[in-house]
Amino acid sequence: MSVGTLDLFILLAYMAGVVALGTWVGRVTRSAADFMLGGKDLPWWVILFSIVATETSTVTFLSIPGFAYGRDITWLQIVIGFVLGRFVVSFLLLPQYFKGNFFTAYEVLDKRFGGATKQAASLLFIITRSLADGLRLFLSAIVLQEMTGIAMHWAVVAIGIATIVYTYFGGMRAVLWTDFIQFTVYMAGAMLAFGLLLNRLPGGWEQLVSLGGEAGKLRLFDLALDWSEPYGLWAGLIGGLFITLGSHGVDQMMVQRYLAARNLSDARRALITSGFVVLAQFALFLLIGVGLYVFYQLTPPVVAFERADRVFARFILDEMPTGVLGILLGAIFAAAMSTLSSSLNSCATAATNDLYFPLFGKEESPERKLRAIRIFTAIFGLIQIIVGIAGQWLKATVVSSVLGIAAFTTGIVLGLFFLGIFTQRVGQRAALVGLVLGLVGMTWIFFATDLAWPWFALVGSFGTFALGLAASFVWPRESTAPVGQ
Repeated sequence: MSVGTLDLFILLAYMAGVVALGTWVGRVTRSAADFMLGGKDLPWWVILFSIVATETSTVTFLSIPGFAYGRDITWLQIVIGFVLGRFVVSFLLLPQYFKGNFFTAYEVLDKRFGGATKQAASLLFIITRSLADGLRLFLSAIVLQEMTGIAMHWAVVAIGIATIVYTYFGGMRAVLWTDFIQFTVYMAGAMLAFGLLLNRLPGGWEQLVSLGGEAGKLRLFDLALDWSEPYGLWAGLIGGLFITLGSHGVDQMMVQRYLAARNLSDARRALITSGFVVLAQFALFLLIGVGLYVFYQLTPPVVAFERADRVFARFILDEMPTGVLGILLGAIFAAAMSTLSSSLNSCATAATNDLYFPLFGKEESPERKLRAIRIFTAIFGLIQIIVGIAGQWLKATVVSSVLGIAAFTTGIVLGLFFLGIFTQRVGQRAALVGLVLGLVGMTWIFFATDLAWPWFALVGSFGTFALGLAASFVWPRESTAPVGQ
């Protein structure tokens, strides 16, 4: 499937504009600290929209409508858990990051347990984030390949290089401001698509509600308790809460945004408000899916859809008028680039601050430290491009499995934070034992059981906590200081 010249021009102009904006915004970056945290002087509302844009990838933009198309809107149960989890993060974990001059989430673990725990958690984050986001790059490149017909590896390279350039030059300041622009673009694109979709329905909104309701597409709550069902109410509320504790509470990609805020109050306001924005955003994506179901019931496709998560992409390519298609394609790539740029910046920050600086960079000048973190940004960009290119030779089930592993590793790190906050007896050796055994246990659970993925963060965190606590009876603590003190 190829697109017209005008639409392709709009898309390329958008991508070039993002690169230019990010480079321009980051022109004042003068030090590694500036690169990592943007001078700690960014408005809370910019951080808010960056949080939302970062957790919204191309996969989310296209697959959530597909979920409602194929099933219903019960996905919102998980999002409600996301909202609840933000309140817990704001009052339990967020204050820990403002009790010192930290640049990464894992420095808190260093203060409580020691450098080895910090480095282990940071390395786990870097590996899983690079792997998962490299595959997200591959999934985004599929859209570009279908539009232009270019080889897959060139599609991966094109998106990857564009993201590397503005992240390399601009650092965190460029990432946050471009995230804000990209949030605006993809939400405007989603609302535009929804408006055009309603316009294509003879009965408009009333017909969507009527036919969607009759087909069960507007079902919101599933009260069944089934440990293998990811979209039940309790998996959504409890599992979604713990997913957020892991992804927004101890994951460097999100914590780095809080640390860029002017103070704890601004960071807390950005995080809590982002939950309600995410709730509204997912509701919109799901309603688009219900509208797509009604539309294709009235106007059946010539060829049946192989996968529900491709329905929205096909609607955009087939039904959108010239010009509007280019805007919507820009929205898709906005969602992709916001996640990828955040990943590059956070991986480079963790690698330089937690691994490189303690070993090799203590005596280096500010200029050399800035150069080092930029080099790491480029390196991780190339790693993600390599993973993205390799993604075309993986089976779809393998891709899903690797992305799932990245999801449950945050629960393991969350367990380390629980050990630091809620215990006094656990030291570094016991904490590392808990981390390793937690990782082994969660790998077994993921591949050998039917436990639904929303429970992974809860099981991973409590498993790591329990194993670390048990290990402390064999290896006594080395430090008595709780996290953040």
